[in-house]
Amino acid sequence: MKEGLVSIITPMYKGAEFVGETIESVLAQTYKNWEMIIVDDCSPDDGAGIRVVKQYAEKDGRICLIESPKNSGSSGARNIALRAAKGQYISFLDSDDLWTPQFLEKQLDFMHKKNATMVFSSYRRIDEHTKQEALRPFIVSDKVTYNSMLKTCEIFPSTAIYDLSKTEKVFFNEDMGSLRDDYVYWLHMLKDIKVAYGNKETLVDYRMRKASLTADKKKVIYPQWRVLREIEGLSLPASIYNICCWAVISYLKYRK
Repeated sequence: MKEGLVSIITPMYKGAEFVGETIESVLAQTYKNWEMIIVDDCSPDDGAGIRVVKQYAEKDGRICLIESPKNSGSSGARNIALRAAKGQYISFLDSDDLWTPQFLEKQLDFMHKKNATMVFSSYRRIDEHTKQEALRPFIVSDKVTYNSMLKTCEIFPSTAIYDLSKTEKVFFNEDMGSLRDDYVYWLHMLKDIKVAYGNKETLVDYRMRKASLTADKKKVIYPQWRVLREIEGLSLPASIYNICCWAVISYLKYRK
């Protein structure tokens, strides 16, 4: 396997409580050729998260902290990190999620075996404090396409990695703020690369935070509709069909 540099894109907002564990999960990777770019999105925590990151950055030059001059949501913070990224591979890791030690090694191996441009993986869903499973693990499909993603988003950001030698660097639509910005991102990519492959191994722990914007599904109904109708330009019947599929699948996905 080619030892290409992996750029890890990490937006942070009020991340002091968990970002240290997230960084530790990166430091534990068996694949060592990475850079981690953490962008603090003007967190209103009196610099608590920044201080945690700085402690790690002072000890390991692969960790880079950028302090955003303005709050622009996860989309804007990710774009700042993407502009600074130097790697062949782009990966994403939210500031409260955790990678298993072999995440990068296994995902890059999987990518090369599939001759894929982008891959993602299954993930555990854990309680934010106890780290016990809050829901059964989410096991992804073998692959997704643009059309399948209109019905449901199977790609969780912290599980995804793509190869810049096979596609261009894509930036986030900052008009989306922090709601459905990743979904729009994957849809945009899949128009070009056509297919992304899912690794059924559970390689990520997704910390289910009660304060998360996506914890309340009612809050994402309109943004989901907006993506289908306004961003993707689907017809009214197609938008209704796909959002109905999304609602049913989301219910099943989060059922205990």
